[in-house]
Amino acid sequence: MVILQQGEYVWLDLSTGREFDVPFGAVVKLCDSGHIQVLDDEGKEHRISLQNATNIKPMHPTSIHGVEDMIHLGDLNEAGILRNLLIRYNDRVIYTYTGSILIAVNPYQLLPIYTPDHIRLYTNKKIGEMPPHIFGIADNCYFSMQRNNKDQCCIISGESGAGKTESTKLILQFLAAISGQHSWIEQQVLEATPILEAFGNAKTIRNDNSSRFGKYIDIHFNKRGAIEGAKIEQYLLEKSRVCRQAADERNYHVFYCMLAGMSPDQKTKLGLGLATDYNYLTMGNCTVCDGRNDMKEYSSILSAMKVLMFTDTENWEISKLLAAILHIGNLRFEARTQKNLDTCVVVRSPDLAKAATLLEVDPQDVMTCLTTRTLITKGESVSTPLSVEQGLDVRDAFVKGIYGRLFVWIVDKINAATYRAPSRENRTVRRSIGLLDIFGFENFTINSFEQLCINFANENLQQFFVHHVFKLEQKEYNLEDINWQHIEFTDNQDALDMIAIKPMNIISLIDEESKFPKGTDATMLNKLNSQHKLNTYYISPKHSHETQFGIQHFAGVVHYETKGFLEKNRDSLHSDIIQLVHSSKNKFIKQIFQADVAMGMETRKRSLTLSSQFKRSLELLMKTLSVCQPFFVRCIKPNELKKPMMFDRGLCVRQLRYSGMMETIRIRRAGYPIRYTFAEFVDRYRVLMPGVKPANKQEDLRGTSQRIVVSVLQRDGGWQIGKTKIFLKDHHDMQLETERDKVFTDKVIFIQKTVRGLKERAKFLKVKNAVTLIQRIWRGYISRKHYAVMRLGFLRLQALYRSRKLYLAYQASRTRITLLQAWCRGFLLRRTFSKRFHAVLTIQAYARGMIARRLCNRLRMKRRLEAERQCLAEEERLKNQMTARRARAEAERKHQERLAQLDQEQKEREQAERDETRRKKELLEQMEREKQEPVNDSDMVDKMFGFLGSANSLPNLEGEAPEGFEDLEKVPRQFEEIIDEPLPLPDDEEEDLSEYKFAKFAATYFQGNATYTYIRRPLKQPLLFHEDEGDQLAALAVWITVLRFMGDLPEPKYHISISDGSENIPVMTKIYETLGKRTYKSELQALQVDEESSTTDIQKRNSVRHKLVSLTLKKKTKITEEVTRRLTDSNYSLQGNSMLEDRPTSNLEKLHFIIGNGILRPALRDEIYCQICKQLSQNTSKSSHARGWILLSLCLGCFAPSEKFLKIPRLGKFFGKYELFGWMAFSFLLQATKSKKPIMLPVTFMDGTTKTLLTDSATTAEELCNALSDKIGLKDRFGFSLYIALFDKVC
Repeated sequence: MVILQQGEYVWLDLSTGREFDVPFGAVVKLCDSGHIQVLDDEGKEHRISLQNATNIKPMHPTSIHGVEDMIHLGDLNEAGILRNLLIRYNDRVIYTYTGSILIAVNPYQLLPIYTPDHIRLYTNKKIGEMPPHIFGIADNCYFSMQRNNKDQCCIISGESGAGKTESTKLILQFLAAISGQHSWIEQQVLEATPILEAFGNAKTIRNDNSSRFGKYIDIHFNKRGAIEGAKIEQYLLEKSRVCRQAADERNYHVFYCMLAGMSPDQKTKLGLGLATDYNYLTMGNCTVCDGRNDMKEYSSILSAMKVLMFTDTENWEISKLLAAILHIGNLRFEARTQKNLDTCVVVRSPDLAKAATLLEVDPQDVMTCLTTRTLITKGESVSTPLSVEQGLDVRDAFVKGIYGRLFVWIVDKINAATYRAPSRENRTVRRSIGLLDIFGFENFTINSFEQLCINFANENLQQFFVHHVFKLEQKEYNLEDINWQHIEFTDNQDALDMIAIKPMNIISLIDEESKFPKGTDATMLNKLNSQHKLNTYYISPKHSHETQFGIQHFAGVVHYETKGFLEKNRDSLHSDIIQLVHSSKNKFIKQIFQADVAMGMETRKRSLTLSSQFKRSLELLMKTLSVCQPFFVRCIKPNELKKPMMFDRGLCVRQLRYSGMMETIRIRRAGYPIRYTFAEFVDRYRVLMPGVKPANKQEDLRGTSQRIVVSVLQRDGGWQIGKTKIFLKDHHDMQLETERDKVFTDKVIFIQKTVRGLKERAKFLKVKNAVTLIQRIWRGYISRKHYAVMRLGFLRLQALYRSRKLYLAYQASRTRITLLQAWCRGFLLRRTFSKRFHAVLTIQAYARGMIARRLCNRLRMKRRLEAERQCLAEEERLKNQMTARRARAEAERKHQERLAQLDQEQKEREQAERDETRRKKELLEQMEREKQEPVNDSDMVDKMFGFLGSANSLPNLEGEAPEGFEDLEKVPRQFEEIIDEPLPLPDDEEEDLSEYKFAKFAATYFQGNATYTYIRRPLKQPLLFHEDEGDQLAALAVWITVLRFMGDLPEPKYHISISDGSENIPVMTKIYETLGKRTYKSELQALQVDEESSTTDIQKRNSVRHKLVSLTLKKKTKITEEVTRRLTDSNYSLQGNSMLEDRPTSNLEKLHFIIGNGILRPALRDEIYCQICKQLSQNTSKSSHARGWILLSLCLGCFAPSEKFLKIPRLGKFFGKYELFGWMAFSFLLQATKSKKPIMLPVTFMDGTTKTLLTDSATTAEELCNALSDKIGLKDRFGFSLYIALFDKVC
């Protein structure tokens, strides 16, 4: 009685009596009094009484969760094997090892276990180091080829739909990846697969991508292990599928891909439509395959053909033949009776014409070929009509002939691109890996000749597996006297003998009957029955009218339908079809039928049958496999419905049983898969025992091998020594290889260490000698350099002294000559000007005098006449008051008085005109004198800032504040003269400068102990941090210059003047180049030239609109080359900096230095603003305070502070406001400061009218526009702007 507890795993045998039922695995859920409740692997519950618990057995621990290698299973039976595969399959683990044999269960879904990372994981790994995988088999196959220098083969077997084709593609992918070459030939080998699948694979009821042909891919490797070519052998294409398909099956993929992927133009040229329009594609009532995109597959086929060197012409010819096959399949035959004979005719249809056009033959010839047969007897040809059934057979034979030969040509074309015949010297070093992907065992409802050939091939592969795994292995154990217990296994040699090996076998009888002209399928079946009815592997038909016979294969009984056997076996075309092909103008179809056209009628009759050809090819294949070291992959189909995660226990048990997996596990567990000859073992593993000599120098190789294996594996009973070989388990070989790799690694590390040490010492000695040589040369070079520097110093000192003497003498002479030249030129110019001026004055005086005299005479005459009229009128008026005489006398008297008054007024006007003329003359003379006088830059700037007072006053000895700044800290008084109301400022503009938190910024960012308040001494370091040393020195130089400009540091009292020619540059030029201003002189001259050229231009340029528009924005900030050169020099040493030299500098030079550093060194901008703000904080000196604000305004007009500086609360807002105005706003500010009054701005409109407004330096353009709009009553203000013209600048 079995005692069980809850949670234990057991075997549950339900004993249904079916052939393929095995016990279930189950877990105990409940064990109460008298009953046991278990849950089996399929999720079903069973309640069993303890009295009837004989069908419950405990499960070995290895069977509970499964093992990766089934030779480690404790329950070595079919139930244990099946449950191991089941639980791994449910965990989506589809691969399991049986020793070195891989079992792959088709998942029917894509698993993420084939990525490049997985390829790297399984590279150069032995079986057992990593979980089971198809990549592990491929890797061991590849490295066994390199290690043993022997050809390898991988035999992938299984039923149709078990996943053989996908496994082959994965092995190809792995081999192409690890060969390391990534060459064009590797890509060609990989691209051959989609072409072969398109033309040789189809959808069947068991497999959506079933291989309907067999292929053996022989991949060739060079001595470096890189792929250098491949050759493909194809076996037994199922040509009948082109004409007939079973229910729910499709024709070959290429037809559907072509119809779905071709462009409309190409399909029109070929006369193609939809797949449902063709009989050959709709016999199985299935034109769509789930999971396949025919349009995308067609693109893959075309790209693969390009890689494999298929030309566009060849691709088009292939499409024409495929289209012709479809059109031929749509031909219809009608039965007729002529002369008491059954005949047929082809119904004329567009398909006949299209097929004839594509084949480039006459349509009438096609019709004749399909409805009649020509027989040649005794030199005469006789034409015999065919019936409808015979006509259909001829049509199908023609189509199968075209497609079969086309497939052979495609395989040959692929081999031509991928196969490279080895040269004599490379023949010995070239190795290969063969991949066999052949059709699986098939058992359909109706099995024909193709299924017999396919199952015959599988019988051979099974025999090869049995021979290699069981027979050879046990035979070698017996020859070597190994302690071994014989294992029974299922041998299919008797079935193979009956089919193809012994005399009068089934294949030979079919061939014999095929060669008889009167042989039929019935006579063939009778011969088979009479010859093999007593054979246990042959199943005779039960009744004489049955046309089937059966064969007991290794995978089960298969019944074959003999109808059509002989016709398929003959596989020959009638002479009419060959003649039709010969008459075609299509070179391509002639090429694929070249062998048939070249053979005569008698030769074709004597040609090998299809079964003979297949048998011969299969014998060559088995011979090739026998000389290779094989690896086996057994593919298992989990269910017939092609659904993922569905495990059919009966189907899997049947496949495992017929494949001999049970016996394989037993022999792999008990056997020794690894074996070496004593010489091979000693040569390979003698490194594991120091002092062992090579095998060719050993006498007792057996003893040496035993000592080596004992030293590594101790007295483990898992290995044995035979007569000539040593036999090991897989884990023993892995242990030996690991130890060998470890020893080699240690030796290699030791050699590397020694070689690297020798190399480094030689390198050190070389470097040491080189360093000694460099030191000797360098010391000599330094000494010579110091001497050269010293010598050069004395020479320069002499040159400086001599040049100084010459310079002073030259300057004195130049000054005298310049003065003399100035006097002479001035005298000549003054004399010329005086002459011209006097001439002009004379002409003007005469002209004006003549005009004045004429006007005076007219006025005199007019006034005299007016006076006389007044006199007469007065006389008439007085006559009424007095006598006529008295009235005349009184009127005369008043007339004289008026004349005297007129004379007096005339004299006063003349005197005023003379005074005005004299004043203008004096003004012109003054202007001429000023023009002749030279202008000095410094004087001009000093004149501009002269109202600020002296900047050279000593500290604490200041006088009064400069003019205009006496009340700098007081509230300004009301304007005395108000032309217009000043513009109101926004509330946010009226801010107290004391609220700008510069102190907080200084406490955060200033270096050292620097404060934010006013000082009068040089700094030891810049206020802000600067990485560049040049910026640090420049900051200190700018600080000295700021102090001198503001008057906080006195100028040096003496200097040495060295002229560099800059004094000859006019001062206005320097100022304009610095501040970007120009006078109107050049523009006025250009305007005068234009005035002389055209009168119309004069009128146009004098218009107000043109004057406004002609003003252009010229905001180019220029710095003279001298200043730029000085500022860009990063060397700000005390000796090289002109601003720190012991010489006084002008205000212009100071401005150049400060603003130039701000422009050319963006990193110093915040430093300059911080220095100016520091000197403005708590500054008690009124003159210094005023100069600081002017310097700050000039800097704001030339460059902006950084974002960090502008983020300071309120301070950034103040700087941002003044930054908008630039130096133009500074001009307004300077003007307002001098006058202490608002600025009158005349604003000229486009129509010429002018309005005057009162502004200050902080007034914005928007405020001016609003004030103007209010003044002129403008309501809609959108789009209006204000342009300020100042010194030819517009903003």
